Amino acid sequence: MNAPQAEAITSPLVAASSTLALIHYLDRQGVLDLPVVEKITGLRLTALSDPDLRIPAENHYRLWEYAERVTGDPAIGLHAGQVIDPDRMGLVGHVFFNCDTLGEAVTQYVRLQRLINESVTLNFEQAGDQAILTWQADSPGHYCRQDMDRTLASALCRTRHFIDSSIVAEWAEIAHPEPSYGKEYQHLLGGRVYFGSGITRLAFNSRHLSHPIPHRNPYVYSAVLKQVNALLVRLQGRRTFGRRIRRLISRQMATDRIDADTLAKQCHMSRQTLYRRLKKEGLGFQELVEEIRQDKALRYVASGQYALGEIAFLLGFSELSAFSRAFKRWTGMAPAQYRARHQSDESGEAPE
Repeated sequence: MNAPQAEAITSPLVAASSTLALIHYLDRQGVLDLPVVEKITGLRLTALSDPDLRIPAENHYRLWEYAERVTGDPAIGLHAGQVIDPDRMGLVGHVFFNCDTLGEAVTQYVRLQRLINESVTLNFEQAGDQAILTWQADSPGHYCRQDMDRTLASALCRTRHFIDSSIVAEWAEIAHPEPSYGKEYQHLLGGRVYFGSGITRLAFNSRHLSHPIPHRNPYVYSAVLKQVNALLVRLQGRRTFGRRIRRLISRQMATDRIDADTLAKQCHMSRQTLYRRLKKEGLGFQELVEEIRQDKALRYVASGQYALGEIAFLLGFSELSAFSRAFKRWTGMAPAQYRARHQSDESGEAPE
């Protein structure tokens, strides 16, 4: 049983090791129905053990939905992410925990994110004494609550297990609305948690970045890094057009009207060809513009570097009121409220 090749080419992919880890979790829970799982993934269980294998993200997310149904556990992502199993970490995990310091590990984690999940973009920034990781799904259709829960739980629990048990999140923003198990997030992450933010961010103290990683093995690091770099080269060779369009949209957002015809001309192609090439990578033009505008808005408003009117201009809005309406649609709150909350986080005061 093989995954359809056309789908594997045109859809964002997820490392099969992530899928295999979920299957083993279902097995430990005593609810694994192998024929059903193989039908959902499109692969036999034996094939998923290939460390280079990648499967369509849609199949991986359908398996999460199935896993929640058969376990009856809406918080399955948080619970599965807390399982520490060195044999189920995948190649990127072995790179991460054989780096010299946590800072180097975070850098590699961000650089290699597309090997873990192509449908999610990961960014890292430092703001004062805070280090912030940001996860952004490429499109609303590629956002999976269970998988994002697992990502957060896994990132923190593995870091505590392999590096320093005292590391906690200072605060976290969760893209999805608060679920029925919302109280579990703060217990797990350690800091304040805000839901319905439209983007997922995790902040911890920058002092942890210099923390050395115990038991690192430079020989394992070198061997595994060579393998993942080869995978990354193949991936980047196949998926470069979407990134090029993202850069053009981002660069021109504040200076020109962003439309498909203008960008198509810059790429020396018709609008239909632009749409077709984006579709091959599972992307839509308007969705890309909206995603980039939202990501920039959250960063600009939180940073406090620009006045809200300036941000509206930088993002191509005709007036502040239009920007405010869009921002409230993305986050559920007004820009001023969002900024005040982040300023209170930096000062250590409770938000309004």
